Amino acid sequence: MIDLALPHVQALKGYTPGFQPKEAGWVKLNTNESPYPTSPMVEEALREVSLNSLRLYPDPLSMPLREEVARLHGLKSSNVIIGNGSDDVLNLLVRAFSSARNDLAVTMPSYSLYPVLCAIQNTEVTTLPFDRSMKLPLDEISKCESGILFFTTPNAPTAVGFSNEDFRKALSSFDGLIVFDEAYADFAEENAVELLAEFPNAVVTRTLSKSYGLAGLRVGYALAHEEVISILDRVRDSYNVNSLSQAGAIAAIKDQSYLNAIVGKIKYTRDYYISQFQEMGWFTYKSQANFIFTEPVTRSGAKGAEVASDLFEFFKQHKILVRYFKGHALTESFVRISVGDEDQMLYVSETIEKWLNKE
Repeated sequence: MIDLALPHVQALKGYTPGFQPKEAGWVKLNTNESPYPTSPMVEEALREVSLNSLRLYPDPLSMPLREEVARLHGLKSSNVIIGNGSDDVLNLLVRAFSSARNDLAVTMPSYSLYPVLCAIQNTEVTTLPFDRSMKLPLDEISKCESGILFFTTPNAPTAVGFSNEDFRKALSSFDGLIVFDEAYADFAEENAVELLAEFPNAVVTRTLSKSYGLAGLRVGYALAHEEVISILDRVRDSYNVNSLSQAGAIAAIKDQSYLNAIVGKIKYTRDYYISQFQEMGWFTYKSQANFIFTEPVTRSGAKGAEVASDLFEFFKQHKILVRYFKGHALTESFVRISVGDEDQMLYVSETIEKWLNKE
């Protein structure tokens, strides 16, 4: 039956998410989820959803949620689209703005879902590589002729943030859409939302999975010029966000004081462990996300892909899940550790000490 599928789909390699353990006892720091519960207002909102209402379809436009997002960012609801997670919105952008004759550009390394979405669409991918400095490749962007550019900011997996000054240069020199995938924006020093008023070719995507702690409800959104939103609505699934998700997301967004408290705790823990790794002589990028990208070094001074892989496996033996990105020169000597709560991070630190002492 495989032969009945489209040829490019037969050749497709699907996206591989971080390992999801089935049994208890794991310290799960591999998918950048929040280590803390979501706002208590979310639970209250979900309890208030009538069971009888679940026999009815949800609001197809998620309009109350669009209006809440618009208020949050000082925009109009016509500048907002809601998705089943930000991955859904990214898929809509690929569906609407790329094709076999209109390729999509990505910086590299970045979110590994992008090439998969392009492969589904049978779209070619142009890669604009970073070097170890992680400076925005402005010259390559200005020469790029793709119809749309996906740009993860802060970057994944390095957690490096970028300036709006550089974003303005990129938007001015690029003829297509630039999508600023801001999954970690609440942990960053700057974000691209203010650029929407200046550049009609700017799109900002966000998720409620990270800072809001709503990964299980699957809610994301995009902010863009109303003409871009209109196009995305034409290719959106009719009822792409369920009633419970809409209600929970509205409650979470309304509780900004809770969000700020959680983000503050995560940033404090993040910065403390970055300084610890740096004191150990491990090169660690300054993080503007809720994870740390660090290059482990043994007691004898060894580092590189084999060392990072060994630490990754040692973590796994001690039931700690982190991410290791092999096969790319810029990432293969690093491990990515999601910021956990105080107990989780203390266990990470103790396990690293055991790893260092096993030489």
